[in-house]
Amino acid sequence: MNQIPRLRFAHLPTPVEALPRLSAHLGGPKILIKRDDQTGLAFGGNKTRKLEFLVAEAQAQGAKMMISAGAIQSNHCRQTAAAAAKFGLECILVLTGVAPAQPSANLLMDRLFGAKIVTVADRADRDRILKETFDQAVDQGKQPYLVPYGGSSPTGALGYAFAVDEFIKQEVHADWMVFGTSSGGTHAGLVLGQRVFGFQGKVLGISIDEPVKALKENVSALASAASDKFGKHIQFTGQDVLANDDYCAAGYGVFGEGEREAIHLFASLEGILLDPVYTGRAAAGMIDLIRRGVFQKDETVLFWHTGGQPALFADKYQADIL
Repeated sequence: MNQIPRLRFAHLPTPVEALPRLSAHLGGPKILIKRDDQTGLAFGGNKTRKLEFLVAEAQAQGAKMMISAGAIQSNHCRQTAAAAAKFGLECILVLTGVAPAQPSANLLMDRLFGAKIVTVADRADRDRILKETFDQAVDQGKQPYLVPYGGSSPTGALGYAFAVDEFIKQEVHADWMVFGTSSGGTHAGLVLGQRVFGFQGKVLGISIDEPVKALKENVSALASAASDKFGKHIQFTGQDVLANDDYCAAGYGVFGEGEREAIHLFASLEGILLDPVYTGRAAAGMIDLIRRGVFQKDETVLFWHTGGQPALFADKYQADIL
């Protein structure tokens, strides 16, 4: 296996915990949770694993600045800004949405970490503004490193390939891994790690905003490209990717009854907080699939908690959560 540049700053391994009260309440399979909300960087989350590889790549390229993009309350951008601050890099974030007069939650932390914020009202304009921002930084001699949306590049996907190895070494059995998937980096890493490290269960992504066809194409392509970094190419296809898009019709960041129930069940039964966009929707999907009997009662389902709880404190969601 190739030596892959990596900066080890995440708090790893993250713990695996049983959720006995939630399991009993739902009357289905045994439910476990992998606590990647505890990876340590800026309240933690799944992007920290990716950033261990992305920042290492940025440093190897001599970057003085990191640039990325996301929504106004992006968890990815919050952790990217924190990583840039930790390693002495400037940071520019191109965020879609209208910035409130008083920043809250992730946006507040972006500013605390010293990131420069560029807001874009229309998502259709984001890629153009991102490119203009990047080109301007090049002209200024900043040698910027572009962190892809969600950290979802072949390099970023390595974070979750190695996360599978970490889980296997924890010697905990799971028949299923269930998690939220959107830009595809976490999903691709888990699919790659499943193959490379020999995880015997199934890896199921609950879509946050993408149709299954697009997810299968994107995730399989990312996993294939990331495999090259291990020194041996593996060609993945859409058939290697399990995904479910039954719960994302409302659209990205739209808080509904499913997310509300999931957040309340995890909080009231297990003392665990989910976020309103990613883990809330992924958990809502998992809960519905349990009720529909998709998972067998004698199986064990691992819910991969990818973080994002600061979004609970965003003004956008305050009126709807309770």
